[in-house]
Amino acid sequence: TGVTVLDGITAKVGGRVKVRHAEGCRITEGVQGYAAWHQNDVTPGNPADDTPRIAKAVKLARQSDAAILVLGGNESTCREGWWFDHIGDRDDLNLPGRQDELAEAVLATGTPTVVVLINGRPLTINFIAKNAPAILECWYLGQETGTAVADVLFGNVNPGGKLPVSFPRSVGQLPVYYNHRPSAKRGYLFSTTQPLYPFGHGLSYTTFAYSNLRLTSDHIAAGDTTRVLVNVTNRGRRAGDEVVQLYIHDQVSSVTRPVKALKDFCRISLEPGETRTVEFTITPDKLSLLDQNMEWRVEPGLFDVLVGGSSEQLNRIVLEVTG
Repeated sequence: TGVTVLDGITAKVGGRVKVRHAEGCRITEGVQGYAAWHQNDVTPGNPADDTPRIAKAVKLARQSDAAILVLGGNESTCREGWWFDHIGDRDDLNLPGRQDELAEAVLATGTPTVVVLINGRPLTINFIAKNAPAILECWYLGQETGTAVADVLFGNVNPGGKLPVSFPRSVGQLPVYYNHRPSAKRGYLFSTTQPLYPFGHGLSYTTFAYSNLRLTSDHIAAGDTTRVLVNVTNRGRRAGDEVVQLYIHDQVSSVTRPVKALKDFCRISLEPGETRTVEFTITPDKLSLLDQNMEWRVEPGLFDVLVGGSSEQLNRIVLEVTG
Protein backbone atom coordinates (compact mmCIF):
# COMPACT_ATOMS: atom_id res chain seq x y z
CA THR A 1 0.00 0.00 0.00
CA GLY A 2 1.08 3.57 -0.58
CA VAL A 3 1.76 6.38 1.88
CA THR A 4 -1.07 8.92 1.88
CA VAL A 5 -0.50 12.61 2.54
CA LEU A 6 -2.12 12.14 5.96
CA ASP A 7 0.18 9.20 6.72
CA GLY A 8 3.25 11.13 5.66
CA ILE A 9 2.43 14.20 7.74
CA THR A 10 1.50 12.14 10.80
CA ALA A 11 4.75 10.19 10.58
CA LYS A 12 6.78 13.37 10.11
CA VAL A 13 5.46 15.23 13.18
CA GLY A 14 5.14 12.17 15.43
CA GLY A 15 3.54 12.89 18.78
CA ARG A 16 4.74 16.49 18.94
CA VAL A 17 1.84 17.89 16.91
CA LYS A 18 -1.83 16.99 16.92
CA VAL A 19 -3.01 16.20 13.39
CA ARG A 20 -6.76 16.49 12.76
CA HIS A 21 -8.33 15.15 9.58
CA ALA A 22 -11.59 15.65 7.70
CA GLU A 23 -12.55 14.16 4.35
CA GLY A 24 -13.88 17.50 3.11
CA CYS A 25 -15.76 16.14 0.13
CA ARG A 26 -15.91 12.96 -1.91
CA ILE A 27 -14.99 13.07 -5.59
CA THR A 28 -16.40 9.72 -6.70
CA GLU A 29 -18.37 6.86 -5.17
CA GLY A 30 -17.72 3.14 -5.37
CA VAL A 31 -14.35 1.45 -5.67
CA GLN A 32 -11.47 3.79 -4.83
CA GLY A 33 -7.76 3.56 -5.55
CA TYR A 34 -5.88 1.70 -8.26
CA ALA A 35 -8.52 -1.04 -8.42
CA ALA A 36 -10.91 1.49 -9.97
CA TRP A 37 -8.84 2.04 -13.12
CA HIS A 38 -10.73 -0.53 -15.20
CA GLN A 39 -14.27 0.58 -14.31
CA ASN A 40 -16.24 1.91 -17.28
CA ASP A 41 -18.76 3.96 -15.31
CA VAL A 42 -17.75 6.71 -12.91
CA THR A 43 -20.23 7.82 -10.25
CA PRO A 44 -19.63 11.31 -8.85
CA GLY A 45 -20.00 11.93 -5.16
CA ASN A 46 -23.39 13.01 -3.83
CA PRO A 47 -23.20 16.80 -3.30
CA ALA A 48 -25.67 16.66 -0.40
CA ASP A 49 -23.46 14.22 1.48
CA ASP A 50 -20.56 16.67 1.24
CA THR A 51 -22.28 19.41 3.24
CA PRO A 52 -21.43 17.93 6.67
CA ARG A 53 -17.97 16.95 5.43
CA ILE A 54 -17.21 20.53 4.40
CA ALA A 55 -18.58 21.82 7.71
CA LYS A 56 -16.28 19.46 9.61
CA ALA A 57 -13.27 20.56 7.57
CA VAL A 58 -14.05 24.22 8.28
CA LYS A 59 -14.45 23.49 12.00
CA LEU A 60 -11.08 21.73 12.18
CA ALA A 61 -9.39 24.49 10.19
CA ARG A 62 -10.63 27.08 12.69
CA GLN A 63 -9.23 24.97 15.55
CA SER A 64 -5.82 24.54 13.94
CA ASP A 65 -2.66 26.59 13.59
CA ALA A 66 -2.36 25.60 9.92
CA ALA A 67 -4.42 23.73 7.35
CA ILE A 68 -3.22 21.45 4.58
CA LEU A 69 -5.91 21.24 1.91
CA VAL A 70 -5.43 18.27 -0.43
CA LEU A 71 -7.38 18.69 -3.67
CA GLY A 72 -7.38 17.28 -7.19
CA GLY A 73 -8.56 14.10 -8.85
CA ASN A 74 -8.27 10.35 -8.62
CA GLU A 75 -7.93 7.28 -10.82
CA SER A 76 -11.51 7.70 -12.06
CA THR A 77 -11.51 11.41 -12.91
CA CYS A 78 -8.19 11.47 -14.76
CA ARG A 79 -7.51 8.39 -16.84
CA GLU A 80 -6.87 7.05 -20.32
CA GLY A 81 -9.89 6.46 -22.55
CA TRP A 82 -8.85 3.05 -23.83
CA TRP A 83 -12.14 1.50 -25.00
CA PHE A 84 -15.38 2.69 -26.59
CA ASP A 85 -17.23 2.68 -23.24
CA HIS A 86 -14.20 3.55 -21.08
CA ILE A 87 -13.86 7.29 -21.62
CA GLY A 88 -11.37 9.60 -19.96
CA ASP A 89 -12.12 13.09 -21.27
CA ARG A 90 -13.89 15.87 -19.38
CA ASP A 91 -15.50 19.02 -20.77
CA ASP A 92 -13.92 21.30 -18.17
CA LEU A 93 -10.76 21.50 -16.07
CA ASN A 94 -12.41 22.52 -12.81
CA LEU A 95 -11.80 20.62 -9.60
CA PRO A 96 -14.35 17.76 -9.57
CA GLY A 97 -17.29 17.90 -7.19
CA ARG A 98 -17.53 20.56 -4.51
CA GLN A 99 -13.79 21.02 -4.03
CA ASP A 100 -13.85 24.69 -5.04
CA GLU A 101 -16.52 25.31 -2.42
CA LEU A 102 -14.45 23.40 0.14
CA ALA A 103 -11.38 25.48 -0.67
CA GLU A 104 -13.30 28.75 -0.44
CA ALA A 105 -14.77 27.78 2.95
CA VAL A 106 -11.45 26.67 4.46
CA LEU A 107 -9.56 29.71 3.17
CA ALA A 108 -12.28 31.97 4.58
CA THR A 109 -11.38 30.83 8.11
CA GLY A 110 -8.15 32.82 7.91
CA THR A 111 -6.09 29.84 9.04
CA PRO A 112 -2.77 29.72 7.12
CA THR A 113 -3.42 27.14 4.40
CA VAL A 114 -1.28 25.20 1.97
CA VAL A 115 -3.08 23.67 -1.01
CA VAL A 116 -1.65 20.33 -2.18
CA LEU A 117 -2.74 19.27 -5.67
CA ILE A 118 -2.86 15.57 -6.57
CA ASN A 119 -3.84 15.47 -10.24
CA GLY A 120 -3.02 14.05 -13.63
CA ARG A 121 -3.95 17.03 -15.82
CA PRO A 122 -3.78 20.83 -15.57
CA LEU A 123 -6.61 22.38 -13.57
CA THR A 124 -8.38 25.75 -13.65
CA ILE A 125 -7.78 27.00 -10.10
CA ASN A 126 -8.21 30.77 -10.40
CA PHE A 127 -9.73 31.30 -6.95
CA ILE A 128 -7.11 29.15 -5.25
CA ALA A 129 -4.26 30.82 -7.14
CA LYS A 130 -5.51 34.22 -6.00
CA ASN A 131 -6.29 33.37 -2.37
CA ALA A 132 -4.16 30.45 -1.19
CA PRO A 133 -0.84 31.44 0.46
CA ALA A 134 0.93 28.45 -1.09
CA ILE A 135 0.25 25.72 -3.66
CA LEU A 136 2.23 22.49 -3.99
CA GLU A 137 1.70 20.74 -7.33
CA CYS A 138 2.39 17.03 -6.87
CA TRP A 139 0.81 15.33 -9.89
CA TYR A 140 0.76 11.58 -9.10
CA LEU A 141 3.89 10.84 -7.09
CA GLY A 142 3.56 7.10 -6.56
CA GLN A 143 3.54 5.01 -3.42
CA GLU A 144 5.72 7.39 -1.36
CA THR A 145 3.48 10.40 -2.06
CA GLY A 146 2.89 11.24 1.59
CA THR A 147 6.57 11.00 2.51
CA ALA A 148 7.59 13.32 -0.32
CA VAL A 149 4.84 15.85 0.43
CA ALA A 150 5.72 15.96 4.13
CA ASP A 151 9.42 16.45 3.38
CA VAL A 152 8.59 19.49 1.23
CA LEU A 153 5.94 20.97 3.55
CA PHE A 154 8.20 20.79 6.60
CA GLY A 155 11.26 22.13 4.82
CA ASN A 156 13.42 19.01 4.71
CA VAL A 157 13.45 19.25 0.91
CA ASN A 158 13.50 22.47 -1.09
CA PRO A 159 11.26 22.03 -4.16
CA GLY A 160 12.83 22.75 -7.53
CA GLY A 161 10.37 21.34 -10.06
CA LYS A 162 9.07 23.16 -13.14
CA LEU A 163 5.75 22.76 -14.93
CA PRO A 164 5.91 20.57 -18.07
CA VAL A 165 2.66 22.18 -19.30
CA SER A 166 0.88 25.52 -19.01
CA PHE A 167 -2.11 25.91 -16.67
CA PRO A 168 -5.01 27.69 -18.43
CA ARG A 169 -7.32 30.18 -16.76
CA SER A 170 -10.29 28.44 -18.39
CA VAL A 171 -11.01 25.84 -21.05
CA GLY A 172 -11.70 28.76 -23.39
CA GLN A 173 -7.95 29.42 -23.50
CA LEU A 174 -7.19 25.96 -24.88
CA PRO A 175 -4.91 25.29 -26.62
CA VAL A 176 -2.53 27.29 -24.43
CA TYR A 177 0.87 26.11 -25.70
CA TYR A 178 3.86 28.25 -24.78
CA ASN A 179 5.25 27.57 -28.28
CA HIS A 180 2.22 28.79 -30.21
CA ARG A 181 2.47 30.33 -33.66
CA PRO A 182 2.29 34.12 -33.95
CA SER A 183 -1.12 35.53 -34.83
CA ALA A 184 -2.37 39.06 -35.49
CA LYS A 185 -5.81 38.31 -34.00
CA ARG A 186 -4.90 36.32 -30.92
CA GLY A 187 -6.81 37.53 -27.87
CA TYR A 188 -10.03 37.47 -25.84
CA LEU A 189 -12.62 40.00 -24.75
CA PHE A 190 -12.39 40.75 -21.02
CA SER A 191 -9.50 38.33 -20.50
CA THR A 192 -5.84 37.73 -21.24
CA THR A 193 -4.01 35.27 -23.44
CA GLN A 194 -1.50 34.61 -20.67
CA PRO A 195 -1.94 31.29 -18.84
CA LEU A 196 -2.51 31.12 -15.11
CA TYR A 197 0.88 29.41 -14.76
CA PRO A 198 3.21 29.19 -17.76
CA PHE A 199 5.25 26.28 -19.04
CA GLY A 200 8.49 25.98 -17.06
CA HIS A 201 7.14 27.83 -14.00
CA GLY A 202 8.05 26.67 -10.52
CA LEU A 203 8.84 28.31 -7.19
CA SER A 204 11.34 27.41 -4.49
CA TYR A 205 12.01 28.30 -0.86
CA THR A 206 14.75 30.54 -2.22
CA THR A 207 15.01 32.94 -5.16
CA PHE A 208 17.35 33.04 -8.14
CA ALA A 209 18.66 35.98 -10.16
CA TYR A 210 19.98 35.90 -13.73
CA SER A 211 22.66 38.27 -14.97
CA ASN A 212 25.34 38.86 -17.62
CA LEU A 213 23.74 36.92 -20.46
CA ARG A 214 26.29 36.71 -23.26
CA LEU A 215 27.37 34.85 -26.39
CA THR A 216 30.92 33.76 -27.17
CA SER A 217 30.13 34.92 -30.69
CA ASP A 218 27.02 36.89 -31.64
CA HIS A 219 27.68 36.57 -35.38
CA ILE A 220 28.11 33.10 -36.91
CA ALA A 221 27.72 31.38 -40.26
CA ALA A 222 24.96 28.83 -40.81
CA GLY A 223 26.35 25.48 -39.75
CA ASP A 224 28.63 26.96 -37.07
CA THR A 225 28.10 26.83 -33.32
CA THR A 226 28.30 29.37 -30.53
CA ARG A 227 27.93 29.24 -26.78
CA VAL A 228 25.55 31.18 -24.57
CA LEU A 229 26.49 31.85 -20.94
CA VAL A 230 24.53 33.31 -18.04
CA ASN A 231 25.25 33.86 -14.37
CA VAL A 232 22.70 32.46 -11.91
CA THR A 233 22.78 33.56 -8.26
CA ASN A 234 20.94 32.12 -5.26
CA ARG A 235 19.72 35.23 -3.47
CA GLY A 236 17.92 33.47 -0.65
CA ARG A 237 18.96 31.94 2.65
CA ARG A 238 18.52 28.30 1.66
CA ALA A 239 20.29 26.00 -0.75
CA GLY A 240 18.14 25.19 -3.75
CA ASP A 241 17.90 23.86 -7.28
CA GLU A 242 17.10 25.95 -10.34
CA VAL A 243 16.24 24.68 -13.81
CA VAL A 244 17.84 27.08 -16.28
CA GLN A 245 15.96 27.07 -19.60
CA LEU A 246 17.12 28.02 -23.10
CA TYR A 247 14.59 29.11 -25.73
CA ILE A 248 15.12 30.24 -29.33
CA HIS A 249 12.97 32.57 -31.46
CA ASP A 250 13.59 33.09 -35.16
CA GLN A 251 12.71 36.73 -35.89
CA VAL A 252 11.98 36.24 -39.61
CA SER A 253 11.66 32.91 -41.44
CA SER A 254 10.32 31.43 -44.67
CA VAL A 255 7.82 29.27 -42.78
CA THR A 256 5.85 30.05 -39.65
CA ARG A 257 7.76 29.19 -36.48
CA PRO A 258 6.79 29.31 -32.79
CA VAL A 259 7.15 32.53 -30.81
CA LYS A 260 9.70 30.58 -28.77
CA ALA A 261 10.85 26.98 -28.50
CA LEU A 262 12.64 25.21 -25.66
CA LYS A 263 16.00 23.99 -26.94
CA ASP A 264 17.90 23.01 -23.79
CA PHE A 265 17.77 23.13 -20.01
CA CYS A 266 20.08 22.48 -17.08
CA ARG A 267 19.36 21.80 -13.40
CA ILE A 268 21.87 23.27 -10.96
CA SER A 269 22.19 23.31 -7.16
CA LEU A 270 23.30 26.53 -5.48
CA GLU A 271 24.18 27.35 -1.89
CA PRO A 272 22.92 30.65 -0.42
CA GLY A 273 24.76 33.52 -2.09
CA GLU A 274 26.47 31.25 -4.60
CA THR A 275 26.77 32.28 -8.25
CA ARG A 276 27.38 29.84 -11.08
CA THR A 277 27.89 30.33 -14.78
CA VAL A 278 25.62 28.10 -16.86
CA GLU A 279 26.63 27.37 -20.43
CA PHE A 280 24.66 26.05 -23.41
CA THR A 281 25.98 25.30 -26.88
CA ILE A 282 23.84 26.58 -29.75
CA THR A 283 24.29 24.03 -32.51
CA PRO A 284 22.76 24.14 -36.01
CA ASP A 285 19.98 21.74 -35.01
CA LYS A 286 18.80 24.27 -32.39
CA LEU A 287 18.35 26.89 -35.14
CA SER A 288 17.15 24.78 -38.05
CA LEU A 289 13.66 24.62 -39.52
CA LEU A 290 11.80 22.23 -41.78
CA ASP A 291 11.41 24.24 -44.97
CA GLN A 292 8.81 24.07 -47.74
CA ASN A 293 10.76 21.26 -49.41
CA MET A 294 10.64 19.24 -46.17
CA GLU A 295 14.35 19.66 -45.62
CA TRP A 296 16.07 20.78 -42.43
CA ARG A 297 18.21 23.89 -42.83
CA VAL A 298 19.41 26.97 -41.00
CA GLU A 299 18.21 30.20 -42.58
CA PRO A 300 20.25 33.39 -42.25
CA GLY A 301 18.83 36.12 -40.06
CA LEU A 302 18.41 37.22 -36.47
CA PHE A 303 17.56 34.85 -33.64
CA ASP A 304 16.45 35.80 -30.13
CA VAL A 305 18.34 33.72 -27.58
CA LEU A 306 16.22 33.59 -24.42
CA VAL A 307 17.39 32.24 -21.06
CA GLY A 308 15.57 32.18 -17.73
CA GLY A 309 13.63 30.29 -15.09
CA SER A 310 10.37 29.83 -17.03
CA SER A 311 8.93 30.41 -20.49
CA GLU A 312 7.64 33.83 -19.34
CA GLN A 313 10.65 35.06 -17.31
CA LEU A 314 13.46 35.29 -19.82
CA ASN A 315 16.54 37.37 -20.55
CA ARG A 316 17.21 38.14 -24.23
CA ILE A 317 20.23 38.50 -26.46
CA VAL A 318 20.36 38.49 -30.28
CA LEU A 319 22.37 36.12 -32.46
CA GLU A 320 23.00 36.91 -36.14
CA VAL A 321 23.41 34.04 -38.59
CA THR A 322 24.73 34.56 -42.12
CA GLY A 323 24.28 32.26 -45.11
